[in-house]
Amino acid sequence: MRTFQTDELLDQLTKDTQTLIQTVTDTFRPLTDADLNRQPTPDRWSIAQCLEHLNSYGHYYIPMLEAAIANGEENGIPAAPTFKSGWLGNYFANSMRPRANGSIALKMKAVKAHTPAPKQNASAVLDLFLEQQEAILELLDRAKRVNIQHLRVPISIAKLIRLSAGDTFRFLIAHEQRHVLQASRVAAEWNLRPKISVKS
Repeated sequence: MRTFQTDELLDQLTKDTQTLIQTVTDTFRPLTDADLNRQPTPDRWSIAQCLEHLNSYGHYYIPMLEAAIANGEENGIPAAPTFKSGWLGNYFANSMRPRANGSIALKMKAVKAHTPAPKQNASAVLDLFLEQQEAILELLDRAKRVNIQHLRVPISIAKLIRLSAGDTFRFLIAHEQRHVLQASRVAAEWNLRPKISVKS
């Protein structure tokens, strides 16, 4: 298990989320829907599919995190100076987060419920992703005032298994880093660049 200073952990997760917002806004937002839906091969996801996959996780975990934090607020469960990651939560977070060299520690196939369709309403997918990141930033701010080790969140694939709110944030954001990196590689592979209109 790993121990963090709680404020430092939440500050880092906030910075990671802000970086995700910046990457999607700068790199993907200017692209056309056709480019966002362009798959490198039939069995590899497009940029829009990568983000829709993340949106499907956000649909589940953001309300669950909100409920956990609200519980802490309503019941006066105060923040602790340190956060100790559980062995399972730490494993999930570390297996999702890309390494410093961009490689992925553990590759896995998405479960059916989180597998995106090939054709997406790409603009709507990007809008939702960015909305979800803003929601995560708000939750990270609220999380500074409650005990993110004591508060628990059931995982999406087995609701009897519950992670701490802190490990849920770590897993969720690492998972987003993983697939935004995947989407960035698709953009680089296609040499996609924002379409700049020239006014006469």
